Amino acid sequence: MVKKGSKLYSIVNNKCPKCQEGDFFVTKNPLKLNKNLAIHENCSSCGLKYMIEPSFFYGAMYVSYGITVALSIITFIILYSLGLELLQIFIGIIIALIIFTPLTLKLSRLIYINIFVHYKKDPKD
Repeated sequence: MVKKGSKLYSIVNNKCPKCQEGDFFVTKNPLKLNKNLAIHENCSSCGLKYMIEPSFFYGAMYVSYGITVALSIITFIILYSLGLELLQIFIGIIIALIIFTPLTLKLSRLIYINIFVHYKKDPKD
């Protein structure tokens, strides 16, 4: 479906953005809340240091914000088309955001690091 070498491949498959071989997060399951944001220090395949600088992933908050706004708009459109009242729609949006928070956190970090690190066929370069 998504070819190796694209940023989407790295994001969807939880892979290193540089070599797309090693796993980025320790666990792929976003429902393991105690290890949800635990990342490997380095890529097991190419050795890329994931924490590029101290507090690098603070910038992922902006990506997370964009994802939650998009999720809120999609939820609003779906619930509005079902004919629900505004208060019910608001409650539905809050529930959707709570349910998708673990996935949003992982996704935002993967998207953020893929902005700065690019794929190389030979990561040793």
